[in-house]
Amino acid sequence: MSTALIIVIVVVAIIVVSALLFAMTRGRRVAAERRRQRVLESRREQAATEHRQVAEARTGRAEESEHRARLATARAERDRAEARLHEESALAHERGLADDQLMSDDPDETGRDRVDNGAVDERGIDERGIDERGIDDRGIDERGIDDREEVAADSRRQNLDR
Repeated sequence: MSTALIIVIVVVAIIVVSALLFAMTRGRRVAAERRRQRVLESRREQAATEHRQVAEARTGRAEESEHRARLATARAERDRAEARLHEESALAHERGLADDQLMSDDPDETGRDRVDNGAVDERGIDERGIDERGIDDRGIDERGIDDREEVAADSRRQNLDR
């Protein structure tokens, strides 16, 4: 064999071996990049899911807070209306327009509530239809608040906590 032929065979063998090494390392790099992309995608999905859960919980708390704020606003409006009523009654008394109420002998005719004698029936409800918690038979307490709304808000709050 000639020396030139041996040199050509060696050079071709070196080129083939280096091409194979290059292909193998490139394949590993591509596989590693795909693996990193899969890990990154799963982490993205997990982070998005966690953020959505937090958003849902906070939305629920915000809705509950808004409901409580609406109730507080309604109570404040009722208190203002009662204050206006008392102010009008005071003006009527100052002007002498409510003297008939002041001169009446019967307390029921003065516009004031009857004194509660504490009589209750076997269910714990007095003659006005109000139980020991201050709630009438329609579920409305002495402040005019529907007790069923507060129970519904409590059950929604418990469902959110789960």
